Amino acid sequence: MGEPKTQKHDGDVDAFIDAVPDERRREDARTLCALMAEATGQPPVMWGPSIVGFGEYHYVYASGREGDWMKVGFSPRARNLTVYLMDGYEDRGAQLERLGPHRLGKSCLYLTRLDRVDLDVLRAMVEDSYRTPHPAEREDQP
Repeated sequence: MGEPKTQKHDGDVDAFIDAVPDERRREDARTLCALMAEATGQPPVMWGPSIVGFGEYHYVYASGREGDWMKVGFSPRARNLTVYLMDGYEDRGAQLERLGPHRLGKSCLYLTRLDRVDLDVLRAMVEDSYRTPHPAEREDQP
């Protein structure tokens, strides 16, 4: 079994954000980084070449594969800000309705611009996700 491609490392988060080519996306990344740090109480950490994560948990699959992953994070992609909330979005209907324009993936929330979303709602989503134990962290799991 190989190592997961995306792993935590000691890359410079500020330098990564400073290198984002688009000025609006760069400013949004700075805002989102501060919001997530405040919401989680954790420092930002680079995961792979393009994800900024906060907190982490250890997982073990039934196959025996295991690793570590961030609890919440984001990536300033060319087309969107991608927000990662590891507990998903299934139970977030009311929050998503109030959030503003977005698209959803399995554990990804795609935002085009932060000035179009309600940052208080986004902060609450990040806080809720960070506090929710991942199944691998729960004591009732094998």
